[in-house]
Amino acid sequence: TESLEYRAGKRFALHGLNIHVPAGSIYGFLGPNGSGKTTTMRLLLALLRPQRGRIRVLDGEMPADAPRLLARIGFVPEQPHLDSTFSVREMLQFQAPFYRTWDARRAEDLLRQFQLDDQQVIGRMSKGQKAKLLILLALAQRGELLLLDEPTDGLDPVVRRDILFALVEYVSQYKATILISSHLVHELERICDWIGVLDDGRLVTETPMATLKNGIKRLRVKGAPQTVGGLPFVLLGRQIGNGAGETWVVRDWSPEMAAYFDGIGASLEDVIDLDLEDSFVELLRASREAAGRT
Repeated sequence: TESLEYRAGKRFALHGLNIHVPAGSIYGFLGPNGSGKTTTMRLLLALLRPQRGRIRVLDGEMPADAPRLLARIGFVPEQPHLDSTFSVREMLQFQAPFYRTWDARRAEDLLRQFQLDDQQVIGRMSKGQKAKLLILLALAQRGELLLLDEPTDGLDPVVRRDILFALVEYVSQYKATILISSHLVHELERICDWIGVLDDGRLVTETPMATLKNGIKRLRVKGAPQTVGGLPFVLLGRQIGNGAGETWVVRDWSPEMAAYFDGIGASLEDVIDLDLEDSFVELLRASREAAGRT
C-alpha cells in the first residue's frame, strides 16, 4: 500500500499506511485489538474502498483488478463463514469450482493431516476443527497470496501448532506469500520472517524479524548526562532507577555502538536481549508516548 487512508466513523482511521510485503515471505501483521489489522485486510481484498492512496496486490491494483486478482488469493476471515448445514465433503465440493487452481489431492492430504472427518456436519464441529477446515480451503485453492486474519485466535496449542506447520510447509513448497494478522506475539515469532506493527491505524514499524529481534535491546547505563545527543541508535525509552543507574530501551542496536557511552562519559553495564513480545510492548509504548497517548 502507498499512503493508504481510510476512515470508519469518527473514532477510527488508517493514517497514510505504507505496507510492503516481500514476495515469498510470511509477514506477521501485529497489533492490539482494534488497531486496524482487519480493516487493512478488507481493503487489500477490495471489500472496502480507501478514501486515498494506492493498493497494489500481486501484479495488479485493488479494487480495479479485483475480479482477476481474487482468484489468486486465499482468505481466512476472523469470523468463520462456513455453511453450518454442509458436511466437510460438501463444503469442498462447493468451493472447488470457484478456483481453477483448486488442488483436490492437496485437499485430501490436508483432510488426513488435520484429522478431519469428511462426513461431519460443519455445525457440529469444534472451533478448532472449523479453523482447520478454513485453512484447508485456503491452501487447497493454491493461491499465490494468503491473507489470514487471526486464524489461531482462541485455539488450543495443538491445533495452533498444526495450522502453523501447514502454513510454513505451504510457503516452502509453493513459494507463496502469507500475510497473517495476530495479537499473539509468540506465534508470529515462530514462523514469520517479516513483521509489521500497527497501532491506532498507524504503522509503527516494518522490518525483517531478525532485525527486530536482534536490534531492540535493554541497556543498563551509569553516569549518563541528563541530555544526550548524537545517538547512533533510536532511543525508545529512558528510565532512571532507584540507584545511580538507568535503563535505556534502544532500537537499531549493534555491538560497536557500546563505544558511544565512553564518548559521553558514561558506562554501559549490561546489554539485555528482548524477545518479540517485549520488543512489541516497547515499540507500542514509545509510539504512544510520542503521539501523546497512553
